[in-house]
Parts: sequence; C-alpha cells; structure tokens
Amino acid sequence: MILRSSLQNSVEKVLRRSRIVALLGPRQIGKTTLAREIAAKQKGTIFDLEDPTHQARLSLPKQTLESLKGLVVLDEIQLRPDLLPILRVLADRKPLPARFLILGSASPDLIRHASESLAGRVEFIDISGFQLSEVGFQHQSKLWLRGGFPRSYLAKNDVDSMSWRINFIRTFLERDVRTFGLETSPAALRRLWQMLAHYHGGVWNASEFGRSLSESYKTTRRHLDILSGLFMVRALPPWFENVGKRIVKHPKVYIRDAGLLHSLLDIPTMSVLQGHPKCGASWEGFCIEHLLARFGDRNAYFGCRARSFNGSWKKEIWF
Repeated sequence: MILRSSLQNSVEKVLRRSRIVALLGPRQIGKTTLAREIAAKQKGTIFDLEDPTHQARLSLPKQTLESLKGLVVLDEIQLRPDLLPILRVLADRKPLPARFLILGSASPDLIRHASESLAGRVEFIDISGFQLSEVGFQHQSKLWLRGGFPRSYLAKNDVDSMSWRINFIRTFLERDVRTFGLETSPAALRRLWQMLAHYHGGVWNASEFGRSLSESYKTTRRHLDILSGLFMVRALPPWFENVGKRIVKHPKVYIRDAGLLHSLLDIPTMSVLQGHPKCGASWEGFCIEHLLARFGDRNAYFGCRARSFNGSWKKEIWF
C-alpha cells in the first residue's frame, strides 16, 4: 500500500474550511481508500451507497443524517442524487454539527446537480492516480508503463497489470457508462477511445474523426465530451490572446492515464513501449498529467506559433 499523505492533507485542509467537499475521479482510482483513512482519523461515519445495508439505513435520509456529528462520508453519491438537496439543508445549520465528504465517479450529471443544489456550499477536488512523488522517482518507468491506477501499478507483474487494465476498460464501457445514465453504444465509444489513443498528443478534428467512424461530427464531439467528463480523456485547449478563438479552435487530445493508453495501443512492456511510434507522445502526456496534477489545470493550454530560425519558418509548440 502506498500512503498518499500529501493528498490526504490537502483534503483535510479543505474539509476544515468547507461544509461539503466533493472528491471526484474515475472508479478504482483510490477515492474510497483515501476517505476511509480520513474518516478513521476523525472517527467519522461512512455510507457506501452500493451496499444494500447502508442504502436501507438511508431510507429516511434526513432523519438519519441530521443526527450525525463530525465527518460524514457518502461514497458513490451519483447513485443517490436525491441526497444533494438534503445536504444543502443540513450544511446550513448553525452551529454546524457535521461536515460532509461526498465521493463520486465523476459524471457530467453529478457535477451539474451538485453545482446547482450545493452552490456556495461545496468545494470540488479532482483525484488522479499515483504521482511520482508518491511512488518515488526510482519507479518512474514502472509508473509510466502501468499508469497511476492503484491496482494496475501494484500488480505483481506487467502481465497482471495489463490484464487488469483491459478488464477495467471493458467494464467501464459496458457497465459504468450506463450507470452514469449516458445512453451511448459501448462499441461506438470503444472505437473512438482506440482512435484517440492513436491520435494521442495530436490535434482533435471532429469532422475527421466522424468520417473515420461513420458518425456525424456532433456525435463524435458528444462522445469526446463523455470521455472527458469521466476523466478518461483530456482535451487541452489552444492558447490565443483572443478568448473567442480559444473556444472554437481545435484542442489537443490525450488519454489521461498512461497505462490505459498503453493497453489501448497493445503495449505490454517497457521494451515494446520504447520502440513504439507513440513513445514520444506517451511521454508527453505522462509529463503533462503530472504537471497539471501538481499545479492545477484551470489555466492549462497548449500554444502553437511560427518562428523564424535562420531564415526558415518552423512551428513551435509549448505548454
């Protein structure tokens, strides 16, 4: 087990200033483990909304929750969006007897409902996989190859790690997407995801992707938004002084977790990765994700311009 002390301290700091904290990230990224460690320190109460016993305890949610004190953790909150208005009422009590840590596998609907129901009361924290500072810089190659999902990184060997990631992709497409209420064909989403892996680090063009997938550019764009909203893909917008241009110009696209990228590209080992045509793009995405995890992605852009070098013009890209 790898301790995530820095992340835990950050969450605890936010809990001290906010009445409700939403910890968001993809499934299996370590949200529950982190929340249990925090709750154990504060002697908090945990509700796993996938557990039928816990669901039964919340059959009368307001009566149950308003009697609790200290820290209250609600795991998989996207399964009970009806709890959000109740949390708003409970968070407005004075004095405040309890603070709430809600965990969700990020989805556009969850973020929208939480923002609407808990406006001014909730603070969001996005959680990603293991970082170099957590696993140690001597394990950089292992983290790059396997990615930051705990079960992938901590697998006994590369074969087991690859097997876990392949199964994760399958269950994500066949179960999780529908769990979040997104009516999208798993096969269509898989084709786009695999195509994005081959375009990893390249500029997104909805029309080009649509022609390749025999879909309209609007459908392709919607599918990209789904994968972005579920923390699987990052669409990095371009930098222009004109804000309007930033909105309409094409972003660069990356598979956020390097391990999932390598599974989609069928790269099982470091030796195969080092000889693969996407090795450079994979390293670029790996570095970008670690930088954004450290400094935040609110003002993250990529830039592109032409510069003259000894009389010849070359394209210059920066982040």
